[in-house]
Amino acid sequence: MLTIHTADLLIPGDGRSPLPGGAVLVEGRQLAAVEVYEELAAAHPTARVRRWPGVLTPGLVNPYGPELLEQSYHPDPREDLGSEPLTGEALESLDMTDTRWGASARRGVQRMLAHGVVAVRGELRRPAVIDAVHRSGLTIEQRLADPAGPPSLASGSFATALLPQAEATFAIFETPELTTCVATVISGRLLHRRR
Repeated sequence: MLTIHTADLLIPGDGRSPLPGGAVLVEGRQLAAVEVYEELAAAHPTARVRRWPGVLTPGLVNPYGPELLEQSYHPDPREDLGSEPLTGEALESLDMTDTRWGASARRGVQRMLAHGVVAVRGELRRPAVIDAVHRSGLTIEQRLADPAGPPSLASGSFATALLPQAEATFAIFETPELTTCVATVISGRLLHRRR
């Protein structure tokens, strides 16, 4: 099935100019085309259309993979541990089994998707965490140096540019400042949608 995702502005990345009224045509897991909406809609009249407010971008690569997924615990809402990730002494006081690390990583990944993250950088070592990341669709990229500053779920740089025949992976943000993620798509699958 063909799907057209369109937004007020498309930032294709790779140094190319932003495209007002831009859109991507998704066929399965790949981008079939990147053009203005009117051209795609005219060429593919039977495609499903998803209109998003804001800015469609390649999504973000978070540089803090190990820090956020293997050195932090993302509490289950049913636990009486708050809603923010636990680190340091608070993390050390928990009985962290492989099962608990996997569940924490799944919640952490969901939080990252809600920030438009499509990949993480850094070497992950815990099999349960690696499994959670791979199952989500996030990719793991090599990190050459430790990132500066404290870890943040919303940190990142643009992922690979939006090009035809590339993986259909992108995010839509409410504004050009990329502060509020509206939706995250990885390999053609809508994995996060803001309510």
